[in-house]
Amino acid sequence: MDLVPTADICADPAACLPSSRARITRRSWLAAPPAVVWERIVSVRGINAELMPIVRMTFPPARVRIDVLEPARGQPVFRSMLLLFGVLPIDVHTCTMLDLSAGRGFVERSSSRVHRVWLHRRRLHAVPGGTELTDQIDYACRMPGLTVMLRPALVEVFGHRHRRLRRYFGALAPHS
Repeated sequence: MDLVPTADICADPAACLPSSRARITRRSWLAAPPAVVWERIVSVRGINAELMPIVRMTFPPARVRIDVLEPARGQPVFRSMLLLFGVLPIDVHTCTMLDLSAGRGFVERSSSRVHRVWLHRRRLHAVPGGTELTDQIDYACRMPGLTVMLRPALVEVFGHRHRRLRRYFGALAPHS
């Protein structure tokens, strides 16, 4: 799929989110150091291991990690089809990496047929015995009312992702 440069990328991604957006935040404490967690969460295999069996993302054939190339800020790096249960196409995201800090996290901004804007911040912080991983997602749907309607499904998807990460790495007690 060819990428078309995204004209609506803002210098401050949070400042350009519509007022009708929703936010989801999930946090987990994992029993592995940030470098080990990073290797898993930036691999195509690791991303889809988090998502399945609910959804699977497609990636360009040559891409095995999302951190291999340093993309030009604000330029799309790939398109991804979202496949419900791994087989049923439900959306196509044009993914743009706004920030990519090895071992510390990323900020990804996408748009899709469903989402006018999707802003996913994933941060890793070293804690005693492992890593605190935080996902914060701000999103707004193109169709009025759909932002609110999709929230329970998206809360479940990110809850599922965090359960899979805790199962894979082991869980720590929450740190304050």
